[in-house]
Amino acid sequence: MERIQGGVTAAKGYKAAGIYAGIKKKRNDMALVYSTVPAIAAGTFTTNVVKAAPVKWDIKVIKEQETVQAVVLNSGVANACTGSLGDENNYKMAEAMAKNLGIATQDVLTCSTGVIGKQLPVDVITEGTRLLAEAMDDTMENGLAAAQAIMTTDTYSKECAVSIELGGNTVTIGGMAKGSGMIHPNMATMLSVVTTDVLISKALLQEAISADVKDSFNMISVDRDTSTNDSFILLANGLAGNAEITEKNEDYFIFCQALHTVTTELSKKMAADGEGATKLFETVVVGAQTKDEAIILSKSIITSNLVKTAVYGNDANWGRILCAMGYSGVDFNPDFVDLYIESADGKLKLVENGMATDYSEETATKILSGKEVRAIADVKMGKHTATAWGCDLTYDYIKINADYRS
Repeated sequence: MERIQGGVTAAKGYKAAGIYAGIKKKRNDMALVYSTVPAIAAGTFTTNVVKAAPVKWDIKVIKEQETVQAVVLNSGVANACTGSLGDENNYKMAEAMAKNLGIATQDVLTCSTGVIGKQLPVDVITEGTRLLAEAMDDTMENGLAAAQAIMTTDTYSKECAVSIELGGNTVTIGGMAKGSGMIHPNMATMLSVVTTDVLISKALLQEAISADVKDSFNMISVDRDTSTNDSFILLANGLAGNAEITEKNEDYFIFCQALHTVTTELSKKMAADGEGATKLFETVVVGAQTKDEAIILSKSIITSNLVKTAVYGNDANWGRILCAMGYSGVDFNPDFVDLYIESADGKLKLVENGMATDYSEETATKILSGKEVRAIADVKMGKHTATAWGCDLTYDYIKINADYRS
């Protein structure tokens, strides 16, 4: 596997665009990802009972159709909690995009992100689809423009791409994502579109994406709020020319590993860019009795406000970590737990068998001052592990969300 530059246009046969339509003030606000040939589509979406109009549309299209050709996205308006009019406006966005691309409306998936409760400005959106169709191209710059156009409170765009060899053919996977707040997936106000030129059956593509999110997008949290609009869409157009993957063979698992590299990188970029965040906070739980227990423990740590504020303050207040583990619902013996912190500045054991070591507070503070900080908890109950990603909790998180609509 090779890391390469780019995002959604890295794979063969994909074009993209990002433009300013006028939904937001002075910032690009519409994006397009287009496959030059029909592409198999798979997706995972928010588990929130309140689902935005585009989420309902995409679930229906992916369930009923083998292929699609485009994903049109807007930022600034979430088109959630907008009733039947929101559904109609979402259809009009897909319809307008389809008309400008010369394809069927049902071949267009939609994504929206932004303020909940506002209706889409249909006239602006319609004109935006025309501009997108005119601007689309297969360049790396166009892929970046698309990634930038879906940003809301994100401070930077998020892309990743890799290439692999399957049977002598180069297969590429590239993706983009946005998400900074209202992030607690099963899924979050995350949107992600990943494209690949692999030839694979729809059933296996959906199985791959459903399995992957359990250890990638579903393992990040910024603020424990699961959004109404979370969408992860994967398109596969088959242009790599590999032998079609129709069973779980070696090619399938190589593809899954490469897909996971892309989604993990995007996940970490979202967690690190949490609203107001100053650092990425990673939690690794090892020695759990089951995988589910490892997941629960790791997510309980990264979602604890007390832990997150301690990380912001570079304070090795390890009691908060054990406390968060203790109320997670997982039964473990706290007298067995070892706890470490780690960053580019070193690794330090804070707790051994449930009690503090004779560690240096100065060294601990230096380690916690890094831009990427890891806590490792060994519960010594089994062989299972899980990794979760979050961020610190700062004053700026409150400022951003207190003024979000203004």
